[in-house]
Amino acid sequence: MTIARRTAPLLLAGCTLLMAAVHAVPRHTIWLAGDSTMAPKLAEKRPETGWGEMLPFFVDSAFRVSNHALNGRSTRTFLSEGRWQAIVDSLQEGDWVLIEFGHNDESVEKVDRYTPPADFRRNLARMVGDVRAHHANPVLLTPVRRRKYDAAGALVDTHGEYPDLTRAVARELGVPLVDMHRSSGELLSRLGPDSSVALFLQEEPGESPSYPQGVHDNTHFRPRGALEMARLAVMELRALHLPLSDHLSATR
Repeated sequence: MTIARRTAPLLLAGCTLLMAAVHAVPRHTIWLAGDSTMAPKLAEKRPETGWGEMLPFFVDSAFRVSNHALNGRSTRTFLSEGRWQAIVDSLQEGDWVLIEFGHNDESVEKVDRYTPPADFRRNLARMVGDVRAHHANPVLLTPVRRRKYDAAGALVDTHGEYPDLTRAVARELGVPLVDMHRSSGELLSRLGPDSSVALFLQEEPGESPSYPQGVHDNTHFRPRGALEMARLAVMELRALHLPLSDHLSATR
């Protein structure tokens, strides 16, 4: 047997391993810009979980997820603190940016984060323009719903005009829209005030070392709720039939 024949299988095996390694390296990034409902959490706050932390479970190896969402941020503070620019500076052609704000923008009583409606629209439009300028792909998301029901058990909206402002910017600029306000509202309405408790950060005293006095939070999620919200986002992204859609699965 010649040297060439003896080494051919080794070369083939090496090429196969190299191709597998290249395939396993993500080619693009899904960037997340948003507030605490999406954000990664500190260990001492568990079991609180942002839905963006669950998104990687639904994404194939062609993409990595980089979650820049942060507690308490509105479009105004996300821009003014340089958090948005950090994403923009790292964008590559073919990346995707999921932008979800509203929870803190609407908080008139919290002057450190409140964003008037006109400014909110301008901020979203700026973000869309920045992403497109880098030949990447923006997606706007309306804010997820809070767990608030009236005496009859009907879900009560707390976001005012901000979901519609996001919808309007998406429509005017031709940006894909993931309507988390609608889909999460449908889920919470279906579950009702009792069953929906299991999705949110609800702990009785002594149940969790992070919350020795207990916690009854109807805005933020526990792992199950974060997973369900991520699943809703993925289902909507797939329904839009974007180039990204083929890299997502809602069955995990």
